[in-house]
Amino acid sequence: MEIPAIEVSGLEKVFRKRAGWLRGWRVASEEWALRGVSFRVRRGETYGLLGPNGSGKSTLIRVLSTLLLADGGSVRVLGHALPAEERAVRRAIGRVSVDAAFYKKLSARENLLYAAQLYGLAPAPAEKRAREILDQLGLETKKFDEPLEEMSRGQQQKIAITRAILVEPPLLLLDEPTTGLDPRSKRDVQEFLEAFRAERGTTIFLTTHDMAEAERLCPRIGFLTGGRLVAEGTAAELKAQAGHAATLDDAFIALSGARLESDD
Repeated sequence: MEIPAIEVSGLEKVFRKRAGWLRGWRVASEEWALRGVSFRVRRGETYGLLGPNGSGKSTLIRVLSTLLLADGGSVRVLGHALPAEERAVRRAIGRVSVDAAFYKKLSARENLLYAAQLYGLAPAPAEKRAREILDQLGLETKKFDEPLEEMSRGQQQKIAITRAILVEPPLLLLDEPTTGLDPRSKRDVQEFLEAFRAERGTTIFLTTHDMAEAERLCPRIGFLTGGRLVAEGTAAELKAQAGHAATLDDAFIALSGARLESDD
């Protein structure tokens, strides 16, 4: 049996705030971000996790990418258990977040070649590959040597995607990668991801609140709300579960009792 790219069972994560005083009693507040989440992602597939802001999507991505420790349950990424084998996981993943961090005084070229050096890639082939990726993503060649701080959010996001896949990781973790992009840039990114997965067989785990994006890119989709995975299946299966809903948006509302909201 093939080992799943991602295997999550009973995952829990709670954030605890510092204790304070209320009516003479010392109390601490807890906020559950994830409650008993379980799912599997097959190797080579694109799996989409749909949910409104605050549903736990970004927390889940951070657990998978070793940036947060779970408070319960088990997580295996490419056969490696977390947190015990986090170093092996970090070497095997690429991650893009909606608020990607850069050295913004440096150029796109400098940021990308620095990242490539960390993974042991030689500068010349790394630069050639980076330029090829950015060309496919629709970024103008002249932008390659401009400081990141002078680029738009959409252009910076294309740099972030390039950085994540420059080392051709077997697993891509994409946390709302097209949020804030204009329609053309969003289409460029979606087309690139489709072609990249088909060509390389890369597994993609994608969080989004864009129904059309999930339906286009993801053969299987999970609905996350209130930290719980409330439904999972193909877009057609989810619509059927919701009483043959007309749209994926209608299916999400019917199955989760929540509406998707965007910060775009």
